[in-house]
Amino acid sequence: MTPYIKAIVVALVGSVALTGCQLLPQKTPSNSDSNTTANAEQSIQQQTLTHQQVYIKDGKPVVRQVVKRDDLWDLTRDHFAFDHARSNARIDAQVIWFAKHPRYINRVVKRASRYYYYVLNETIKRGLPAELALLPIVESAYDPFAYSHGRAAGAWQFIPSTGKYFGLKKTWWYDGRRDIIASTDAALTYLQQLHKRFDDWELALAAYNAGGGTVSLAMKKNRRKGKPTDFWSLNLPAETEAYVPKLLAIAKVFSAPEQHGVTIPPIENTPYFTQIATESQIDLAQAADLAGISAQELYQLNPGFNRWATDPQGPHRLLIPVTNAAQFENNLAALPADQRVKWARHKIKAGESLIGIAKQYRTTVTIVRTANNLKNNNIRAGKTLLVPTASQHSSAYVMSQAQRMNRKQEKISRQTNRSKTKHKVKNGESFWSISRKHKVGVRQLASWNNMAPGDPLAVGKTLIIWKDRKTSASAVSQGVIRKVGYVVRSGDSLSRIASRFNVSVKSILTWNDLEKHRILKPGQRLTLHVDVTQSN
Repeated sequence: MTPYIKAIVVALVGSVALTGCQLLPQKTPSNSDSNTTANAEQSIQQQTLTHQQVYIKDGKPVVRQVVKRDDLWDLTRDHFAFDHARSNARIDAQVIWFAKHPRYINRVVKRASRYYYYVLNETIKRGLPAELALLPIVESAYDPFAYSHGRAAGAWQFIPSTGKYFGLKKTWWYDGRRDIIASTDAALTYLQQLHKRFDDWELALAAYNAGGGTVSLAMKKNRRKGKPTDFWSLNLPAETEAYVPKLLAIAKVFSAPEQHGVTIPPIENTPYFTQIATESQIDLAQAADLAGISAQELYQLNPGFNRWATDPQGPHRLLIPVTNAAQFENNLAALPADQRVKWARHKIKAGESLIGIAKQYRTTVTIVRTANNLKNNNIRAGKTLLVPTASQHSSAYVMSQAQRMNRKQEKISRQTNRSKTKHKVKNGESFWSISRKHKVGVRQLASWNNMAPGDPLAVGKTLIIWKDRKTSASAVSQGVIRKVGYVVRSGDSLSRIASRFNVSVKSILTWNDLEKHRILKPGQRLTLHVDVTQSN
């Protein structure tokens, strides 16, 4: 039996064993209602779409026939455990917001559709309230690439310290906080620990957002004043006070959408992906080709990988759509291990350093050293190094960290009238000092660079800064400035293009993030900001 077939069998068995499984404390039926229960179960058994369900009763597993849920939202409702009848101003305000924003719900459901089967079934498997499977909506709108100003990343929004505590690996190649498998396991474990600590789900959720120490301190202050210590009575950060009501409101809307005038797109109750072992590092564009899917789809399912390939130190697995799993597994088996990553042969020139070579190939010194069994950074001119490198152009790795950064810069360029400049970090500088120097906001500066204000800044790192264009009144009165696209023609040079559009070479370099001596290629696209009344 191949690993792919095994994965499908496990998924199906898991679905049979877990779908509808309720491990939360249940009310034991009394003698008076035992007949009603028996009649209800007999009615269920007579329906055509049935399957076996295993649940725990009096400490023992019990098997019964239940209606199979075709829609994951129905399965979710089967395992809701919170009181959705609760109503207060904070919850009601959130319910009204969701009811008024159906497009947001549709967008979130579409994004969650890849992951929700897995997250929900992992939640049910642990006997946890199904409301917890909705928590990534609050945290990230189910976006595994989400990154907040507080340095939280992934669908479950782990900050670096908490992620490290729960074993979420973070390297140049990989960030486990964005890995759907790893982060879901860590988040559910964390929530279980918090519930054990506070013995209350609302307090546990508040602690997930603000930290257990913050909640414990607020409870301690209330005890001293003789006040209740439930969530609604505590003085917590404003974000946390809105956080728990938001999840309760989402669950309330999803539990009875028709009552709130909301239509929730269904998600089929079948696995979207399966895990397939790769055994070693593999180029992600090549993996997408082997699976017959787009690189974007592969990155969406495997958002933990930052670069053009998987981490050479693992995890050595990829999530592949179930419909493409057999194709991927067969093609992968036919591909020799030494062909899963392309290797470049680099002959060392006089004056070159290992750092410079690693930067040239967009990799790390550690990777180059490991690949060539080097004990230190000392290299000799004339020797040859083997360097792992991408098999395709960088644009093929559409959701890599570098490409996400490029798209962000392009979006800023399209949607604003700012001009781009660069700043190389010097010793002793911080986001605050750099923001003061360039007269921009700290959070804005960090966001432009896909970072958070608390992220460490390495000396020599280049930051992108977008400044407001300064145009004098006379310049505005003399012409009309427009952003135009220009395709480089044969024989073009920077000076020739600058002369044609009455702009400076320096401006063209800045607008297009080009080096001064870089050779232009026919077909290359440039962005220009020109006075359309004066250009030739």
